[in-house]
Amino acid sequence: MTWMIPARHFLGLKHVVTMKHLENMNKIMLVTGMMVSYGYIMEHFIAWYSGDPYEYAQFFKTRWGGPMSGVFFLMVFCNVITPQIFWFKKARTSIATMWIASIFINVGMWCERFNIVVTSLHQDFIPSKFENYAPTWVDISLFIGTIGLFSTLFLLFLKFIPAVAVTEVKELRHELAHDPTADPVGETH
Repeated sequence: MTWMIPARHFLGLKHVVTMKHLENMNKIMLVTGMMVSYGYIMEHFIAWYSGDPYEYAQFFKTRWGGPMSGVFFLMVFCNVITPQIFWFKKARTSIATMWIASIFINVGMWCERFNIVVTSLHQDFIPSKFENYAPTWVDISLFIGTIGLFSTLFLLFLKFIPAVAVTEVKELRHELAHDPTADPVGETH
C-alpha cells in the first residue's frame, strides 16, 4: 500500500487499481493485524506458562521495561492498534488514512525485526556480555540500503513489467461495459 497508492496516482492506474481493490487490501491488513496480535499474545502466554525464568524475563522484563521497551511498545502500537482503524468503512475508503496506516505498519514490522534480533541478543547468559545496542554506521547503511534496493527494484518492476495482469484489465472492461453508471475511476466522492 505504501508504494501502490503513489504508483496508482502518478502512473495513472486509478481505472485499474480501483477503490474496491484498495478497500480489500485494507481488509487484509486488518486480518493480518489480528493474526499478529494473536501471535504476540501467544508468545507472552507461552513465556508465562512455561515457567522458564529466562524466557519470562526476556518477554516480561526486558521487552516491557528494559532499555528497548520503547521499540516494543511502538511495535505493538503500529502492528496491533493501527490496523484496527480498518474496522470503519470511512478509514478503509480514505486514501490518506490507508497510506499513513501502511507507513505505520511498515514501521511496526521493522520494530518487530529489531525486537527479534536485538532484544534477544543484547543480554546473553554471560553477565560480561550485557550491553545496550547502539547502531553503527554499517547497521544504518544496511537499513537505508535495503529500503533503497527495494524501492529501486519496485520502480524497475513497474517500468518493465505490466503492473496489472491483462486478465484484470479485461475483467474491468467487461464490468464497465455492463454497468453504464459505473465510475471508471472507482473513486468515492
